[in-house]
Amino acid sequence: MPLLEVRDLKTYFKTSQGLARAVDGVSFTLDRGETVGLVGESGCGKSVTALSIIQLVPEPSGYIAGGEILLDGSNIITLSNRQKQGIRGKRIAMIFQEPMTALNPVFTVGNQIIETIRRHESVTRKEARKMAVELLDRVGIPQPEDRVNDYSYQLSGGMQQRAMIAMALSCKPDILIADEPTTALDVTIQAQILELIKELQMDLGMSVLLITHDLGVVAGAADKVAVMYAGKVVETAPVETLFEGPKHPYTRGLFESLPSRNHRGKMLHAIRGVVPPATDFPDGCRFCTRCEEVMDECRTQEPKLVEIAQNHQAACLLYKE
Repeated sequence: MPLLEVRDLKTYFKTSQGLARAVDGVSFTLDRGETVGLVGESGCGKSVTALSIIQLVPEPSGYIAGGEILLDGSNIITLSNRQKQGIRGKRIAMIFQEPMTALNPVFTVGNQIIETIRRHESVTRKEARKMAVELLDRVGIPQPEDRVNDYSYQLSGGMQQRAMIAMALSCKPDILIADEPTTALDVTIQAQILELIKELQMDLGMSVLLITHDLGVVAGAADKVAVMYAGKVVETAPVETLFEGPKHPYTRGLFESLPSRNHRGKMLHAIRGVVPPATDFPDGCRFCTRCEEVMDECRTQEPKLVEIAQNHQAACLLYKE
């Protein structure tokens, strides 16, 4: 049994433009100790998928309209709010995309870690503070005894992200969701953060859901990849398989956009157009308006995710069932 299984997840938002189907039938699995990379352009539904898993979809405008999120075989969507709070932070933790906005500026970093620990563990405040200092030290923050008293604005972007990781790992979760953990960080800091997550994963035996638009990050960190487009998963495969031979036209377009895949001196390839708004997805295949291999039937028939090789699935009419 997978540690986490997402089945046909649908998360919608009520907006002034109509119903936004941000996540519209997403399915994937996450095994124990595994890292799954969730890849796609901005606006594809990656972050909303993460918020759905950790049960933080903003209500009342947003809601889970269907599907299941199974943690050890139990559907967490049906749990009470109290039960969800027991899972959030303890069994599933999340590193948010922007540490500056995720960390509370009116409380010290140490205080926020202490409160997280005390919410889930039966320890005194003194014991929790000692644990917070140890966590800051473990994630590579220098002088943790001093930094534990700092506010988020007193830390650099890289230090803020490390503090977020320390908070996420404070209760040794089974699953860590990392939503664009290297956004807005320079390249050397990005590498350090990714290596830190990898080391902590090995030490704690965690599973990691890594959300990113950077295929380079996926190549170095993930075991398996799920490619999202317009609220759906359009391709899944082990990372080596996907990089050797992407099958879906959208996935191939992402790879063709990489500088390393283009000959020197030539213009970078770009996928024409933009991701359609979640309130107005096209009929048939949602990529049909941008696809260079589009057929007439693509405009009316919605493709299903089908097995095209061992452990390799794609949702495209080029690979009919």
